Amino acid sequence: MNKFSQIKAVAFDLDGTLIDSVPDLAAATRATLAELELPQCSDEQVRSWVGNGAQMLMRRALSFALNAQVSEEQLQACMPRFMHFYKLNLEQHSVLYAGVKTVLSQLKQAGYLMAIVTNKPYEFTVPLLKAFNIDGYFSLVLGGDSLSKMKPDPLPLQHILHEWQLETEQLLMVGDSKNDILAAKAAKVASVGLTYGYNYGEDIGLSGPDAVCEQFSEITALLSQCDKATEQ
Repeated sequence: MNKFSQIKAVAFDLDGTLIDSVPDLAAATRATLAELELPQCSDEQVRSWVGNGAQMLMRRALSFALNAQVSEEQLQACMPRFMHFYKLNLEQHSVLYAGVKTVLSQLKQAGYLMAIVTNKPYEFTVPLLKAFNIDGYFSLVLGGDSLSKMKPDPLPLQHILHEWQLETEQLLMVGDSKNDILAAKAAKVASVGLTYGYNYGEDIGLSGPDAVCEQFSEITALLSQCDKATEQ
């Protein structure tokens, strides 16, 4: 049986999957480092640091700037400033990836339930979805701090399975990072890896997703083929 033939719901990552938010994250990171009178970083460096939540992003940035391991005290001392600068930069430079709104509309019309499962703090997630007018597509939004654990832990996907009373074969995880694929595997749900996002410079295919897509629009075709196969 096709791995996607029974899918009824799709969980999407946010950064690097639906939205390219690196420019805003990089601006906030540089502002934080500048305030601490530390060396600056590039957008490309930040692109390789995102994916594990705001604290890990800043831990990696500080480690780079200090050229040393970062203590928990150092990290926690700078987090309020990073959050402040990110709020100032939120939505300023981020862009929606090509085809996202069209695909979300098609999936909604086809009757799929959709959720956001991101490691970005919830307080930043909802405003970003609203800024691009895609918040209405999602029945459930989980930020990195919405539950006790975040990706690559399976808890967010297990939460969706429980909330929507789904079997594991009925949920699909779509993301650009190995964290998305690892979470899907741990939750025993199908996964699609996108090649264009942020994955620490690694080929997403190495994480073993059930399918690899180079463009977001390929997701519709993938599920449409499954719909046709199911009908036959």
